[in-house]
Amino acid sequence: MADVLAIKQAVGDLDEGSVTEKLNAFIASGPGEDEVQAVVAACQQGMEIVGEKFGEGEYFVGDLIFAGELLTDCIDMLKPLLGGEVGGSRGTIVLGTVEGDIHDIGKNIFRSMSEAAGFHVVDLGIDQPPSAFVAAVEEHKPQIVGMSGVLTLSIDSMKRTVEALQEKGLRGGVKVAIGGNAVSQESCQYIGADAWSKNAAESVKTCGGWV
Repeated sequence: MADVLAIKQAVGDLDEGSVTEKLNAFIASGPGEDEVQAVVAACQQGMEIVGEKFGEGEYFVGDLIFAGELLTDCIDMLKPLLGGEVGGSRGTIVLGTVEGDIHDIGKNIFRSMSEAAGFHVVDLGIDQPPSAFVAAVEEHKPQIVGMSGVLTLSIDSMKRTVEALQEKGLRGGVKVAIGGNAVSQESCQYIGADAWSKNAAESVKTCGGWV
């Protein structure tokens, strides 16, 4: 059995060489499916360490981007042992940068981490109006809607998007998470969202709790 705590810590430390070495040794041991699922979970839990270090100022945006790539690589290594599937989809997230904002770095980090954590992500892209979110929710039936915004004007765009979901009778069926430099607890309440964060790893953890 693999040392799942050591793997979790190696991912959290962004020690790519150690992670690769440990996973290769684990794969060579011919593990059973339950063991593989435990290692997948350990890799995903390593992102909690990444989130903590980012929150403490030890990691920066570049580290989050690398962390998402590292986690994706880990999952890709383990997928063949599970017939190409990793624990099944944890749910669907409709994601986009809201109308009037074209920033996407934070959104892309969140998408990468969410996909590696087992979510199916429908990424709408940047500068998306409320109608685009409504159409995507109607089509994909997600459990979560994620909205990103860096600019102050994004707050009102997010609020209009939540109102559009309410008008279509869709708001009650989804959780709404907002992220980006513009958001705060006050804006979360104003928008009518369920959660907010400026930390992508923390947001993924929140979404995991919801499903």
